[in-house]
Order: sequence, then structure tokens, then C-alpha cells
Amino acid sequence: MDAAALDHRNRTHQDCVPPDLVERLLGLGHAGLVRAQALAEDGDWFCARAWARRLAGQGRTDDALAVVARYTATGWFTAAAEAARLLDAAGRGEEAVRLLRPFAADGERSALRELAPLLARHGRAEEAYALLVPHIADWYLAEPLADVALVLGRGDEVAELLAARTAPGRPCERCGGPECAGRGPEPFNAVNLIASIRDRQGRTEEALAVLHAHGPTLINNRDPLAELLVKHGRIDELRAYAADGEHPSAVRRLAEHLEEQGDVAGAVESYRPHARQDSGHARTLLAELLARHGRGGEAVELMRAHDTHDDHHLIVLCGLFAAEGRAEEGLAHLDALKSRRGEEEYELFRLRGPLLAACGRLDEAVAQTRAHPEGANWYAVEDLAHLLAASGRPEDAVALLEPDRIRHRQDLAPLLVDLGRAEEAVTLLRTPLPEVPPPTPWGYSDLPPF
Repeated sequence: MDAAALDHRNRTHQDCVPPDLVERLLGLGHAGLVRAQALAEDGDWFCARAWARRLAGQGRTDDALAVVARYTATGWFTAAAEAARLLDAAGRGEEAVRLLRPFAADGERSALRELAPLLARHGRAEEAYALLVPHIADWYLAEPLADVALVLGRGDEVAELLAARTAPGRPCERCGGPECAGRGPEPFNAVNLIASIRDRQGRTEEALAVLHAHGPTLINNRDPLAELLVKHGRIDELRAYAADGEHPSAVRRLAEHLEEQGDVAGAVESYRPHARQDSGHARTLLAELLARHGRGGEAVELMRAHDTHDDHHLIVLCGLFAAEGRAEEGLAHLDALKSRRGEEEYELFRLRGPLLAACGRLDEAVAQTRAHPEGANWYAVEDLAHLLAASGRPEDAVALLEPDRIRHRQDLAPLLVDLGRAEEAVTLLRTPLPEVPPPTPWGYSDLPPF
């Protein structure tokens, strides 16, 4: 067992059982299979993690730690972090600290982020603060630093440090050169963190002022200013902030809040002006909102009124046609697009299959896909397998993927589990991919002849 190989599998989900399928196997009663993979000589990390968590949930912490011990022994931080969480949950915080400290001493970012909150939870917040404050320019570590500072009552200190890093014209951290002057703050989320600190100190007006003055940084398509306004029930201010359409994430948050409060009409009206202004994002969100509340017909007309070749727009529209029992209209819409463009690339063609299936023409969808110039490519084969499985024909989907089962194993394995062939699915997923020789070098070379 090798740390580099474990890390590669963890990141790529290659040569292992993916975590969602592990949970499915446990839910279907295949606990013995998961345990066997967890304890195998070349163990499966996701199986080991799930099995250890199950044991810990039964109060068997030492047994859980024994499961992950072989993985931790490789020096792989992810396994050590999992073991530390198991220890901490069992009230053995000092052991968890001792386990993580060597990784943090080596400057491992993830270890610092894991260790500092652990120290703070166990009355050692000053030590956590000292570990993190040298890394204030690192957004990943500045977040837990703000949390620890608030525990210590040193929120003002960190807020001031962050504010100094948002000053316009500040030289670049990396080169100090004038050509980089005026670049964004480092960490990039400094303004958001200052606002968060002020809000958690009970100084909400200052938090809002910071976000208004500097502009919030969107993270995962969420607007911190909009979130803060919702948190404090300042919906009129959120309406004003979202009104100009320059902040689409704020429009979305307003609509989400109104829908959560049962004001569907208000949510619809919050999107309408932006949908009319040719905002594809707002239009799609409005259509999905209408469909969720039994107004799919309106959603179809809203989307169909805007002639576009945008992939996401067409995916939503075709899904609405099928859900509303209007799949034939969806096919006609695709025919019209093809006629105007004179061609139909695969990304557009692939929308036909679900519509044909919804019309009861699944065999026609299969035949058309196989006849398509790209129909033999791996992505078309997988699309067709998904369509067959969704239409109640998993055996046909498996037969389609079987000839190249290693290439298609991520799609094939869940189908095998559905058909009661769980052991075969796990074996397939755990079979290493054949090694591919490196490509022949071309172009520039630093070896003679040059």
C-alpha cells in the first residue's frame, strides 16, 4: 500500500469503489463485501473509511482505528486526518493532536487547517492562532484563523490584518514589483472574512458596510452580502441590491428566500425582469421554479420564446418538454434548430434520445444513436446505456457496455449492483487500468540532435 497511489485513487476515483457506491452497497446489505475490501491487502480507502465510521458509530473506536491504521501507516495525510476525527469524536482529542502534529510541522496546509480547530476545541486556541497567523495570505488557512481569533477575542486584530491586505496599490506579495500593484487582495476572500468577523462580533452594520464598500467575493456562486441580508431578515435591502441585475447571485438568493417562505409568486416576480432582459441564467432559474410548482407549461413557453443554441438552455427546455408530456414538440423544436443550422452536432443530437424514449420510441433512439457518426465513441455509448437503464432496460445497458467494460466501468458497475452482481461490480472497479505507454515526444527537445 503506497501513499501516492492512495492519494491518486482518492482524487480520481480510479481503481477503487467510489464513495457513493460504497454507501449504496452498505444500504443494500453488502456490509461483508465492503469490509472485505477495507481489509484487503491492497485495500480500498473508501470502503475502509465507511467501515471505520460504521464501527465508530457502534462505539467500537479501537476497531475503527485498526481499520484505518494500515492506511495511516503509509504517511498519507488523508488517512491520518480521518483517524484524528475518529479519536476526537471519541473524546480522545490529545491523541488526535499528536497524530496530526507531525504533518502540520511539515507545513502541510490541510494538516494546519485540521489541527488548528482541533486545538481550539480543546482549550489551546492560542497555540492554534500562532500556527495560523503566519499564513494569513492563504485563503484556505485564513478562514480557520478568523474562527480561532473570535474564540480568543482577537477578531479585531485579524480584521485589521486582513484590512491592510485589501488596500489599493499594495505591491504584489510574490514579486513586490510595480507591475503587480493594485492586484486583488491576498487572500482573495479577505473582504468576506472581515465582514464575517464583524457580523459574528454583533457589528452587523460594519459587516454590511465592508461588503458594500469593497464588493463581496462570490464563492461557489453564493454572494456573501445577499446571504448576510437574508440572515438578518433585511429583505427590502436585498431587493434593492438585486434590482439592477448586476448581481445575479443576489437575485437568485432573493428568489430562494421567498420560495422558502412560501411566497412563490414573489419568487417568480423577482426573476421576471431579469429573465426579460435576456439573462439566460435568470430565465433558466425561473423556468425551473415554475416547473417545481406545477407550472411547467409556463416554463416551456418561457424557454421556447428565446431562440438560442445554448446547451444548458436546450437541456432544460427538452427536459421540460418530456416532463410535460410534450416530447413530440421537443423533437420538433430540435428539428427546427437543425434545419436552420444545417447541421446537428452530437451535443444537440444527444437530447433526442430521452425525448424519443418519452414518446415510446426507445428502439428508434437506439438505432439513431448507433447510426450517428459519433455513435461508436465512448461518450455516445455511455449516453445510450444511461437511456436504456432509465427506461427500465438495465440488462441491455450492461450488454452495451460489456465489450469495453474496463473503459466503461464507472457506468457499468452501478448497473451490475442493480442487477444483483455486486461482487462482480467491485472486482471490476478494483481492476487496475492497463498501463499506457507515454506519448512519443515531438517538437522541441533539449537532447541532441536539436
